[in-house]
Amino acid sequence: MDTHLIALDWGTSSLRAYRLGAAGETLEVRGLPLGVMQLDGSEAGFERALEQACGDWQSAAPQAPMIACGMVGSAQGWREARYIEAPLRADELTLLPIERSHGMPLWLVPGVIQRGGVPNVMRGEETQVFGLLDGDDNQLAPLLIGLPGSHSKWVTVEGGQLSRFQTFMTGEVYQALLGHTILGRTAVTNDSFNAAAFERGLRVARSSEGQAGPLSTIFSSRTLVLTGELSGAAQADYLSGLLIGHELAAMSAMLQVPPSQPIVLIGNSTLCARYLWALEHCGFESLRFAPEATAAGLWKIAAGAGLVATDTAGESDVSQHARH
Repeated sequence: MDTHLIALDWGTSSLRAYRLGAAGETLEVRGLPLGVMQLDGSEAGFERALEQACGDWQSAAPQAPMIACGMVGSAQGWREARYIEAPLRADELTLLPIERSHGMPLWLVPGVIQRGGVPNVMRGEETQVFGLLDGDDNQLAPLLIGLPGSHSKWVTVEGGQLSRFQTFMTGEVYQALLGHTILGRTAVTNDSFNAAAFERGLRVARSSEGQAGPLSTIFSSRTLVLTGELSGAAQADYLSGLLIGHELAAMSAMLQVPPSQPIVLIGNSTLCARYLWALEHCGFESLRFAPEATAAGLWKIAAGAGLVATDTAGESDVSQHARH
């Protein structure tokens, strides 16, 4: 049960800490509402949050290295870990050390940038992608990985490389539309899922009317209620289906994805269930869901950077890092 790595998924709103064993297995997990935007931004503030999350782990295993991914490495985080350009492999992520007044350094995983006329970035999702690929780096056939959320990512992996990706702000736009526009005035809060309304939204997004795009179709979530064709309690699920349908249509067109393309979804099981339903509705045939893969990704990145041994017989040598 010895601690070989303390791994942190430090995002905007929350902090999740993992205590990992000799083979990267998860020994303990903690979640705290100590995300980057919940702190005051000071060095002391980040140190206090780190102490609260895993101070006892550090005391019990003072030589265990620490690694963190997510918004903690953004311009609003503890230190800014500059983006690494795609395409790349897990061992090409150059870690940024935060030297601390006491205890081991905290190594930050950089985000990934895709340059071009419309640049794209991610922080944290790259760790999940590489965690999913653990032990399958030599896969030659392209794999499409979807990470639904506030800023949904669609990542193409080829030959173990994160080669390219697209971002869709579907989740955040959904919340903003219901919470801050006239569309929310007719919506009635309802905890149960209305499958028929969700599927209707998917159909509209794929219809001839849907070709006008979401800026045209989202108003239908109000007009269908006003005309009595949709209940207020069903409006949110209709809007969800509509936006996810538009996201999948755009993703398919941009990435030229055939129906036979293998697709893996990572993330919240409830949200991924909606996306799986929508993907099936759109005709995709090879689908599967993978649980959250951050801990596996952090272990893999730490191993590639020399922070931990890659086999139980070896020893970590934290004093020698080729990637700083």
